[in-house]
Amino acid sequence: MNPKSKIQNPKSKHAITTTINGQTVEREVESRLLLSDFLRHELGLTGTHVGCEHGVCGACTILLDGLPVRSCLLLAVQADGRELMTVEGLSDDPKNLHPLQEAFWQEHGLQCGFCTPGILMSMLPFLQENPNPTETEIREALSGNLCRCTGYQHIVKSVQTAALKL
Repeated sequence: MNPKSKIQNPKSKHAITTTINGQTVEREVESRLLLSDFLRHELGLTGTHVGCEHGVCGACTILLDGLPVRSCLLLAVQADGRELMTVEGLSDDPKNLHPLQEAFWQEHGLQCGFCTPGILMSMLPFLQENPNPTETEIREALSGNLCRCTGYQHIVKSVQTAALKL
């Protein structure tokens, strides 16, 4: 048997079915298509930002089966049969923001906004598990999300405020 015969063509297509923000999505995707690129370029969910493409900055964080993951480190085919939530899934009405989004708006927890979607998606399950977190716990939970603008003070205050609303 030729050892090369086991190597898949990277351009081969795979059918996937996934639930994204409550909607079933069926698509054919290339083997090596990153989940972040699938969300942004194939589905137009541009709230999932791509900063480093190495899983370091956290800007591409989404929820996969309720857990925060870096979508730049996963392939789209790995989403098959799974449930995903992007920042767009928090609220579909700009007049009726999710309490976490409202707290970030109210407490000035965003500046340029590039890191904000990833932070929101990291903080949602954190607050669901820790309804009354300390500042230290919040800062620890934020450690996987890099922000170059705020110095984190307003972000921490935003998470504290959101904890009171959830």
